[in-house]
Amino acid sequence: MSDSTLAPDGAHPATTATGTATTTGAASTTGTVSAPGSPARTGLALTVILTCQLMVVLDSAVVTIALPDVQKALSFSATGLSWVQNAYMLAFGGLLLLGGRLGDVLGRRRIFGYGVALFTLASLVGGLADGSGLLLAARAVQGLAAAVAAPSTLALIITTYTDDAKRARAIALYSTVTGAGAAIGMILGGVLTSGLSWRWDFFVNVPFGLAVVVLAPRVIKEPARVRTPLDVPGALTVTAGAVALVYAFIRAASHGWSDGTTVGLLVAAVLLLGAFVAVEARTAHPLVPLRLLADRTRGGSYLALLLVAAAMFGMFYFVTQYLQTALGYSALRTGFAFLPFAVAMFAGATAVPRIMARLGATGVLVAGSLLVGGGLLWLTPIGLHTGYLSGVFGPMVVFGVGGGFVFVPLSMGILGGVPPEYAGAASGLLQAMQQIGGAVGTAVLVTCYSGAVRHPGGRPAADPVTEAHRALTHGVGVAMAVAALFVLVALVLIAALIRLPRAGAGAGAGG
Repeated sequence: MSDSTLAPDGAHPATTATGTATTTGAASTTGTVSAPGSPARTGLALTVILTCQLMVVLDSAVVTIALPDVQKALSFSATGLSWVQNAYMLAFGGLLLLGGRLGDVLGRRRIFGYGVALFTLASLVGGLADGSGLLLAARAVQGLAAAVAAPSTLALIITTYTDDAKRARAIALYSTVTGAGAAIGMILGGVLTSGLSWRWDFFVNVPFGLAVVVLAPRVIKEPARVRTPLDVPGALTVTAGAVALVYAFIRAASHGWSDGTTVGLLVAAVLLLGAFVAVEARTAHPLVPLRLLADRTRGGSYLALLLVAAAMFGMFYFVTQYLQTALGYSALRTGFAFLPFAVAMFAGATAVPRIMARLGATGVLVAGSLLVGGGLLWLTPIGLHTGYLSGVFGPMVVFGVGGGFVFVPLSMGILGGVPPEYAGAASGLLQAMQQIGGAVGTAVLVTCYSGAVRHPGGRPAADPVTEAHRALTHGVGVAMAVAALFVLVALVLIAALIRLPRAGAGAGAGG
């Protein structure tokens, strides 16, 4: 599909031979530390971009580890404590698509910098919070700021690296940070909470955020902006619809699918997102051109990403439950238990560009899906006498390598051929799929787990504690089997819809 068929009506930036938008004088960089496009400058730019992405990904995991200490310090109720995470997830998941489009229209580097600055300020306020209300407000602002900054990270990588091979390696590093960040966050959260205070789980963002804010305008080139008005009706309907959808899945995980509020939220989400589609079909300057989703490779990649993210979030959630409840691991030890996953994912993602040259991008994607599904199936026999080395370590390594293989070609399938003026919106939708997939996966798998725990089958153990652990391990095994089904459906979509170039050409916007 050519760029011209996807370009919006009206004026748009000229493109170079590689398909990336040329910058106008107003968008030129000032104060760069080396020549534009030099390896040193692009390498430093990638470091700054990935630092922002790591901050965003780490934040949720780091704060999760600190929740018991936060509850004691600020006198949260059990329900109120859940909103420390929910406030962040709702703002982040609900505003990602709008954040991506704001980068396209107002300037990706500019919006990136504003988002990181606001995220840093909210982190400082969160660390200083002396009451539950202030902390919840800080978490909501953190989510908003992350939704503004995060979509521009991937879009800026696409515009910084115009060479396909270098772009593929940069996307591999981005995928590694995104996938392994949760494991790193659990380790960091355990170290900071145990060694210092829960407040340092927020303060740790401040020096890194300040460094990104200072360096971004010096090392990242500002791509051309889209000279079109923002689609306000589309922004309002998709933001409200996404917030309703994410909250529906959050509530379903704790209150069940038959809960009246859950059902009402799902109905509202369907109506609002339906209205969004209707608005996008009629407006001259849509937030997301529906033609972007009509491409079968791109549409299939979005759906496959949602399903794989659902499986990955589920694996993290239930393996954490198993390690802490059945094996008695502390939060810090649980974090280190996920380290093999992080290392394996790094190895898998960084090997993708070389393997893709032999197998092709689609071949790598299929192999990765099989590894992810295989890792989940390996976890299904987990039982009372399963130890970490005998039953968890191996599946984590296999899942990690597979995850590294999957996310790089899926990102290419989504961003390949996207006009530069819509790279931010496409990136925002990519990250929204990950967040919604995580919410969907957790809600569905918790439902399956709860049913399995109530009816574990077999002969009950005489000891109540042993019986509780038997039920838990049975529930975890069932949840992992359902997660493997998610990956199987993704594999069917990949085989039926996704066609990627053999050497990964065209992996970026307009490429």
